[in-house]
Amino acid sequence: MQSEILAKVIRGSTVESIHRGHFVVIDGGRNVIASAGDPETVTYLRSSAKPLQAIPLITSGAADAFEFSEDEIAMACASHSGEAIHIRIAKLMIERIGLSESHLRCGTHLPFNEKEAERMQRAGEYPTQLHNNCSGKHIGMLAHAKHIGADLATYEAVDHPVQQAILHAVSVFTKTPKEEVLIGIDGCAAPNFAVSILGMTKSFLNLVSPPSGFDEDMRDAASRITQAILNCPDVIGGTDRLDTMLMKAAPGKLISKVGADGVWLCGVLPSEQWPTGLGIALKVEDGDDKRARPVVAVEILRQSGLLEPSQLPELSPMLLKNRRGETVGKVDAVIDLHL
Repeated sequence: MQSEILAKVIRGSTVESIHRGHFVVIDGGRNVIASAGDPETVTYLRSSAKPLQAIPLITSGAADAFEFSEDEIAMACASHSGEAIHIRIAKLMIERIGLSESHLRCGTHLPFNEKEAERMQRAGEYPTQLHNNCSGKHIGMLAHAKHIGADLATYEAVDHPVQQAILHAVSVFTKTPKEEVLIGIDGCAAPNFAVSILGMTKSFLNLVSPPSGFDEDMRDAASRITQAILNCPDVIGGTDRLDTMLMKAAPGKLISKVGADGVWLCGVLPSEQWPTGLGIALKVEDGDDKRARPVVAVEILRQSGLLEPSQLPELSPMLLKNRRGETVGKVDAVIDLHL
């Protein structure tokens, strides 16, 4: 099976470009109830893996040993914007485990939040590794390593006990044999994992609705991570970030996590409408993060009844503006879930 057209960029009345890709929606019985493209396409989870990468932080006892709060657990799952709230939490976390920013191995970049990045540049301030959108994840890995007495200097190495525990969690939650999980190195220098899009979908359903076959520690970790993400949407992303916008638009209904190169995962909590919950995974084939991903994600949630048609009008369709601010076109989703 090939990818399918998910979104069209229309200027005037002419289709200027298209974005193809894949998505899968499954119910609590792990049945595919809607899809486009090929559910067996294998690709990287990228930052959508962060809630799974935080599972061993909980199951190892490290989060409790260092008395991590709910917003600190959320920070371990975040792709944050580098705003003041994020840097404050990251500093508290690294201090709580008795280490410093220099122990991190994620590298530096300016904050994703444009206003904060511009402020820092005007003030002559340089970003630290705490500004890296993955700093919370890395602090969680360091906390795990310190708690079990593992080497701190190599915590991001593929064969490190922390990364092997994460690989096990990814295998369990995606229902993918460990030997079939492909490994590459992410932008933050930590290992990342490639599985099928269907496997990705299962992972977020298993987060929000862990099956009885999971051991008690895994079920507890999934519940705590889900609640932290639900209760701290501003930590997970930030101002004008897709995850934060979606979770605020549908409070208490879903957890959302983007990943680079056009990935988006969503777990829908059990409700009257969806008694066993939903798992959703999206991959935009060309890796687009700014146009196709948000409009398709919003449309999937609208057609699933999780967003009202009037919610997030700025995202779907997304209007194209010229340099004078005039509307000259739109990016529109072209999907039908047939639910």
